Parts: sequence; structure tokens; C-alpha cells
Amino acid sequence: MTNVPLLDLKAQYAQIRSEVMPIIEQVCASQRFILGEHVLALEAEVARYCASSAGIGVSSGTDALLLALMALEVGAGDEIITSPFTFFATAGTIARLGARPVFCDIDPVSFNLSPAAVQDFVDRQCHVQGGELRNRATGGRIKALMPVHLYGQSADMQPLMAIAKAHRLKVIEDAAQAIGTEYQGTRVGSIGDIGCFSFFPSKNLGAFGDAGLCTTNDAQLAESMRVMRVHGGKPKYFHSVIGGNFRIDELQAAVLRVKLKYLDGWTEGRQRNAAFYDAAFAAAGMGNRIVTPQAAGHGRHIFNQYVVRVANRDALRDFLTARGIGTEIYYPVPLHLQQCFAYLKHAPGDFPESERAARETLALPIYPELTREQLEAVVAAILEFHAAGQRRVLSS
Repeated sequence: MTNVPLLDLKAQYAQIRSEVMPIIEQVCASQRFILGEHVLALEAEVARYCASSAGIGVSSGTDALLLALMALEVGAGDEIITSPFTFFATAGTIARLGARPVFCDIDPVSFNLSPAAVQDFVDRQCHVQGGELRNRATGGRIKALMPVHLYGQSADMQPLMAIAKAHRLKVIEDAAQAIGTEYQGTRVGSIGDIGCFSFFPSKNLGAFGDAGLCTTNDAQLAESMRVMRVHGGKPKYFHSVIGGNFRIDELQAAVLRVKLKYLDGWTEGRQRNAAFYDAAFAAAGMGNRIVTPQAAGHGRHIFNQYVVRVANRDALRDFLTARGIGTEIYYPVPLHLQQCFAYLKHAPGDFPESERAARETLALPIYPELTREQLEAVVAAILEFHAAGQRRVLSS
């Protein structure tokens, strides 16, 4: 039996060990661990990679979102439109600041925030008061849009930006899974007011622990975030605003600088593996049993995850696990049905596409170091599962 983990970071580390360890030793020898030369260099390199004028290294992708919201002065009485089908931090950071997450359903093909759903919410449930967009039901001020570029594919940004412009909303791009993703030739993170990236180890560009970064083309916002990530102190010990401890570690920045040089090659590997899956499932005539990811024509999909839809998802996952094939469910419970958001008073059926995605989606191994044998093992196991199911149907 061929073992296929969902992710094998040891294989990646083996490629870069000879470069990473001397850099770590260099940082240790310098004993400068906070906001050193590697942080400054990484910020410039990632900003350039993401077509932004400024990068602000932070302690995690979650803190990137939190810092972006703080820099835009989001607080009590504000409401942020976002997706209910995403990692918890997207809405959790909004709630932590006393603001209210407003959920709109996803597009069933891309799994990203649906511009049509956002427009419908604005048209049906909002009105303009004093030049501000207000939620009729709560009275809250709609202050920003937070689209998520899920699984490595961009949300449909043109109509979302048009909605934001029409109503003077800020736009925070949750690009935690999308470094290098493009929309109509433009890198995500440079389209809205602030882009937020995660360098969690499982990401396409992963640190040796938690780390993140914010991008922006607004010099004032960049300066605000730099000050806020050090408790709002400028100069040191003098605080005109309240910030937090959101600094990226020098060691993480040093590791990420080594890895950044390999990122496009790793992304190409993920894209090749995705193409292999697409072709193999199509050749096997699985189109009516497994829905493979559909890359939109408007951009570059970096395949942070390769997520399929299947009607009997949980049974398939158990079958693959028994055969040594790793999978994951991103995400089993949409945010509007999480217990901590019960105060928003949502019920099952409120966002049907998000709920259906939570029932049907399964992430398959996609990391670039997968061998041909491993890819074939994944496909063969899925075909075996469906063949067994078909035999059961015929014999019943």
C-alpha cells in the first residue's frame, strides 16, 4: 500500500536544509531576534512579489487580519461583510474588535464570496443614511468588505470592488491561502486597501511556526500598521494609539526569505498535480461522481488546497484513511452555524451554498513533492471506492 500524507513538509525541508540552517545560525549568532534585517528584507521582497508598495510582517495570519481591521479603525457599531465558508479567524477577528460579521453566501464553483449575494444583501437589507451604508435590521454601519481567496483562487474582485466603491467601503483581502494568486493579471493583496497573508507551516509559503504579513499600497495605512504592531508606540514608550504585539520574528523572516525563492517552482508543482488529478478523473468518467476544482478564467490558481465535491464525502474520507491516504475537510461547519456566533441568530438554510460545501468538500493531497506513484494511488483508491459503491447498488 502506498502511503500518501495530506502534506509532507519533511520532503520540502530536505530540499532547503543546506540553505536554511546557516541562516538560522547567522541570526542566532547576531542575537537580534526582533525586527532585524531579515524582517525588513522579507517585507520588501514579499511586497514586491505581491505587487504592493509596502509589506508589514506580523506574528500570524490571524494577527494580519486583526491589525488590518484595527488600522481601518473598525470597532463597535461597525459591520464587515464576509464569507461564512472560511477559516474561523476571518470572522473571529471582526468579532474580537466588537464589530459584527455580516455573512453573504458563496459562489458554488469557486467557494468564494459571491458578488451577487453581496449585492443582494446591499439592495434588500441596507439603506444609505448620512452618506453611510447601514444595515436596516441592526442599524450598524457597513464599513468594509472582507473577501477570502479560498484554497488559492481569487474571489471575483471586479464586482466586489465596484460595490465597495459605490458605497465607500474599505476592502480587506483575506489572502491567507493565496500568496501569488492573481486576478485579471493582478496579484491578490494589492487589489483592496489591505491584503492579509498567513505563513502557517502548511501554506504554500510556510514558516517554521506562526507568521504573517500585511500588504498595502497606502503609505498612511502602512505606517499605521507598523506602529500598531509594536503596541502603538512611536517613538518607543510613547503611545498615541493602542496597538498590540504583532511583530514577526526575525528567525521566521529569515526562513521565509529562503523559501520565497522556491515558491513559484512549488506552485508549479501543485498546478501539475492538480492537472494530473483533473485528467485522471476525467479519463475515468468520474464527472458525475466527483466535482474537481474549477479554475476561473480570470486568474492564477495556486492550489493551496485541491478540494473536490462528492455526495458521500465522509464515507470516502474513511475509505481513503484506511488506505493510508490523508485528507482534510475545509470546513465542516460554516461560521454562521458555529456556537460562538449564535448571537447573530442564523439558522440552517440561511446560506445554503456554504452549508452544501461544508457537507460535500474534501481536500486531497496536492503538495509539490508528491510522486507519480502517490498521485496514482489517490486516484486508484477513489475509483475503487466508487466501483465498490456501484457494485453495492447493483446487488441490492
